[in-house]
Amino acid sequence: MKTRVLTAAIAVPLLLIIILALPKIFAAILFGLMCALAAYELLISTGFVKNIRLMIYSMVMALLVALWSYFGCSQVWASAGILVFSIALFTEMMLSHIKLRFDKIAVCFMAGVVIPYLFSGIIRIHSVDGTGRFFVLIPFILAFLSDTGAYFAGLYLGRRKLAPVISPKKTVEGAVGGVIAAVLSLLLYTLILDLAFGFTVNYLLAIVYGIVCSAAGVFGDLCFSVIKRQAGIKDYGSLIPGHGGILDRFDSMIIVAPLVEVLLILIPVAVK
Repeated sequence: MKTRVLTAAIAVPLLLIIILALPKIFAAILFGLMCALAAYELLISTGFVKNIRLMIYSMVMALLVALWSYFGCSQVWASAGILVFSIALFTEMMLSHIKLRFDKIAVCFMAGVVIPYLFSGIIRIHSVDGTGRFFVLIPFILAFLSDTGAYFAGLYLGRRKLAPVISPKKTVEGAVGGVIAAVLSLLLYTLILDLAFGFTVNYLLAIVYGIVCSAAGVFGDLCFSVIKRQAGIKDYGSLIPGHGGILDRFDSMIIVAPLVEVLLILIPVAVK
């Protein structure tokens, strides 16, 4: 518990400095590297794919997906990248004959393209001119503070198991506490946007964001918990003391970030 809190106390201010104070390219590179590390964790730490070349292909592709999100490259470049990546994966499968099964290739594609694209929702939100630096905090507020609220609500009030086989420590009461924390936190943040920065805020939508994204965060957490159970591991890594690996800490964000991106486009909670 102490290690977890100390790590958060150090990491959160550093993350805020990179996101809010430094040029946006630094945040894009940081999250690109995190995508590459997430690919490594999914392939190697789980033991699903032990081929070193497949790992390198997937990590490089994950980084490129993140940078593509930052630079706003055209669909042509995205198609070209996915084509080259797919050819590399299938070439490895053919060269190994029956030793490298298609399910391993599918995991590589998930690690190199799908998860990085979802996670890079943070980069795409951050890259929007004018509002990016304000709105990029929304997925962090919804994912992390929901997780914090769920943790303490579950710790002190938890009685009924939410998903006992997948994640024995999660409770219904914790999930409700997470929703409440997400809603209250986003209402407070949108109030700051309203009063301090002149945004026009829809507080009803802030409540909707809190409920929907908190539920999405739980879903993301459970998804990656299932993978850990199948792989027979406790954590994806030990990069973040007290938290585990990138996928342990940002599992909910992988679903919440692109969801917030979509919501901000379709039903923006605040406009300048």
